[in-house]
Formats: sequence, structure tokens, C-alpha cells
Amino acid sequence: MAVGLLSAAAWAVPSFSRQTGFPCSTCHTTPPELTAFGRQFKLNGYTLTNMKTVQAPGKGNQAGLQLNSFLPLSVMFQISDSLTRTAIPGTQNNAVEFPQQLSLFLAGAWSTHAGSFMQITYSGPGDHLSMDNTDIRFANQAKLGGKTLVYGLDFNNNPTVEDLWNSTPAWGFPYISSDSAPGPITGALIDGGLAQDVAGVGVYGMYDDHLYLDVTAYRSMHLGGAEPPDGNGFGINIHGVAPYARLAWQQQMGSNTLFEIGGYGLYLRSYPNAITGPRDTYRDIAADFTIDQQLGANQLSIYGTDIYEHSNLDASLIAGAAGLSVHKLNTARANATYHWGDRYAATAGVFGISGTTDSTLFGPNPVSGSLSGSPQSDGYIMQFAYWPWQNINFTAQYTGYWKFNGGGTNYDGSGRNATDNNTIYLAGWFIF
Repeated sequence: MAVGLLSAAAWAVPSFSRQTGFPCSTCHTTPPELTAFGRQFKLNGYTLTNMKTVQAPGKGNQAGLQLNSFLPLSVMFQISDSLTRTAIPGTQNNAVEFPQQLSLFLAGAWSTHAGSFMQITYSGPGDHLSMDNTDIRFANQAKLGGKTLVYGLDFNNNPTVEDLWNSTPAWGFPYISSDSAPGPITGALIDGGLAQDVAGVGVYGMYDDHLYLDVTAYRSMHLGGAEPPDGNGFGINIHGVAPYARLAWQQQMGSNTLFEIGGYGLYLRSYPNAITGPRDTYRDIAADFTIDQQLGANQLSIYGTDIYEHSNLDASLIAGAAGLSVHKLNTARANATYHWGDRYAATAGVFGISGTTDSTLFGPNPVSGSLSGSPQSDGYIMQFAYWPWQNINFTAQYTGYWKFNGGGTNYDGSGRNATDNNTIYLAGWFIF
């Protein structure tokens, strides 16, 4: 079973602002949440810009050259401090990270119809530089039945990173969070379990600014692994391709309300720790919704998703890593954010994970284990964000648990309670 995270790295990128001449607030409420304009910018391949067109000299039939007037480069620096209610045994509480992350972005238009969001991140805990979320697009427009069809080709390394709404996992709340505090023992594969471990190519389209469809095929691409891949040491090795599909409908209701409802899913067959032999199979099916309500200069944004995963862990059962073959897992999240202009944002969210009890797959272990063998974890997140300037953010976040890895008291078999993992997280991030 893949371990999913309740967090995702997501940032507004100043190179887009330099490219378009628009402030960050044109594309974002408070970053990284996208406005309707921001969704259109992404949908059209990050290509809105003042490009310089250079026609090659000589005879016709030669390709022109289109270049930005600047290198589309941005930097993000994030510092943080995490404090759990009860320290993890044998460790220092107040985990200060300087930096928690340092990211370099190559983000902007490549030509009239092609652009990218490419992130390379240095991680403090891992002390290494690695490829992060990446989305490269070719986009164009056509008329179909008198309506506009925006269509394109997309290359990415994380299912849902190409999505337009903040209700799906890659760009969902919380946008930043502690990487030192304990997290739930498991999560759905589509919920971060494949991030930066796959390479995907897909096609997408938006018809009449209402109907959105995306179909992508993924292959395993293990950073730091052997080439060609031998699968050794990696729990997920995709057999063939893993298809991903996304369908959504968005509707403007009146002048102040935008509503989106949709679904997305992934099917994957995997050889754990090899490229041949018995297989594990995962089927992830999810629904999501978005509501943006404009309230004068302010805005209320509500997001939600519900992910159902059905897995047949035949290979893991044979290897002794699981006690049952058939597993079910459900992950649900919802959050509401009130934005005061583009400087302040207060968010309240709830989350829950439940599924099949398996004492082999989810066994007792200090802090990270489950005494009951249940993956159930549920709780809430309260957050306040302040943007004194549109490229500087200060965040205070509190995560509380009602249950953690199957229990409220002594959930791990070593005397730790769910509320011991309640976390205060303070962060500052700077983008330029």
C-alpha cells in the first residue's frame, strides 16, 4: 500500500508575473489557489506573454524563433518550525528547518503554444536536490459547433498536477505543512503516492469553458533508480501503462459564483520490488467539487474530494507484506477559505482516512504504527495566512487528530495517543 501525504508543495511563480506583466493576484486569490483567469492561463499552456518573434533570414519554409525577453526563472525559499503536542521519543521538539525547501522554477512560455511549470527542489531533511512537480504543455484553440475548444498535449510527473482546480491532490489544501510531524500510515495511491516517481503523457481539452477532459498514461520513472529500471527497492513498478482520466464541469452562476464538479481516477498494475512476477492492482476512483463565491473585494472558496481505492495485493500477500489480498481505502477532505482581499486568508478543513484492517500491512510500531491494524485517521486543520506582499507569506497552522492509525489512545502499541501528534506549524516562504 502506498503511503500518501496530507500535504503538497505548491507555489505561485513570479516568472509568470514578469512574463505577463500582471500581479500575482490576477491568477491567484492567495497563492497557490487559482482564479478563473489563472485556470485559463494554465489551460492555455502558460503562454500569455509578449513574445519576440524573429524570422530567420533567407528563403521561406524556415522556422521562426520565438523567445521570451527574459529567462523564465524564479526561486522559492521556505523556512519553518514544527511543534508536536508530545515530542517523538528520542527527538528534539520544535523542529526548525532552514530551509525546509529551496526551489528553483523554470516556468513560462517556450513559444506561442508551448510552456512549462518545472520545479527543482532542495529538501532540508533529505539534504539533496531533486526534480519536483513538473507540467509541460502544448496548447491550441479551435472552433467546434460554434464554441471554443482549448486542447493540448501535456507531460507531467505527478497525477493531478496538471489539473486546473485546487480540489484534487497535487494542488489541494494544505498547500504547505510540516514534514517532520508524524502523518497517517497510508493514503490512496493517487493521493501523492506516485508524485515524482512517474512520467506521463496525456491529452486534454476544455469545451466552451464548461466541459473538461484529460486522459494521461503513466510509466514508472524512479529518480535515483537504475536505467533501464530493474524495479529493485521500489514498491510500485508499473506493468505496461497506468491510465489516468479526469472529467469535470464548471459553471458560472450569476456574476459572483463559480461551481465545479467532477471526477478522476487511476488504474495501475504493479510488480513490487521487481519488474516481473506476481502483481498488485490498484483502482482509484474519486469525486471533487469547487465553489468560488465572490463577496465584494473578498472571496469564499470551498473545496472537497472523496477518493475510493480498491486494491488486490496479491504480490504483497505472497511476499508476506500484507495479511489480506483485497483492501479498500477511503480518503475524504473538505476545506473552506475566506480571503480578505489578497493579503489575509483563514482556512478550516477536515479530513478522514478509513479502510480494511490488516495487522500485517499496518502493524504496531512506535509513533508510526497501528496497534489495531486499522488505517483510520481523522482530524482537522486550522490555518491563517498573511501576505504582506504578494511574493512573501507567513503561515500559522494547527493540525489536530481525533484518531490516528486506528485509535485515539495507545494507537501504536507503545503508549502514544492520537492527540500527541497534534502539530503547530509556523512557516515563512519567499518567492522572487
